[in-house]
Amino acid sequence: MTHEIETQWMGKMQFNALVNGHTVIMDAPEKVGGEDNGPVPKPFVLTALSGCTGMDVVALLRKFGQPVDDFDIKAIGELSKQAPIEYIAIHLIYNFKGSESAKDAAMKAVTDSQEKYCGVSSMLKKALPVTWEVNYNDIQIFTNKNEELSLSL
Repeated sequence: MTHEIETQWMGKMQFNALVNGHTVIMDAPEKVGGEDNGPVPKPFVLTALSGCTGMDVVALLRKFGQPVDDFDIKAIGELSKQAPIEYIAIHLIYNFKGSESAKDAAMKAVTDSQEKYCGVSSMLKKALPVTWEVNYNDIQIFTNKNEELSLSL
């Protein structure tokens, strides 16, 4: 199995990518010659990571029969200071709201996603540190963030 993405230059700094039949627009800000018709490409790495692990977590919570009321993920990518400007570390913050009875399932779902299922996370961990924390009803219940990393949260 393979994935194939077609990307077409639309003029100036805009590119449109066809992803599984859906058009994704990428552009640059006006100050560098674009028209700001879409996001710049690099944050799509964070988007792919949060979408991949988020879908894992939702599927696992369904499998466990432990629904939550609300769930979001914040992905923070630390950028290098010199060219090539690239992510040098990523930190994920999983935020859940729900009944206390689903808290352990939420934690297991995140751990399973990060350690077994999320292919995007697995790929990225080969190139840079990917850390995460889990908050449940506004209380941090887990973090594996290495304090030596200079992520600014």
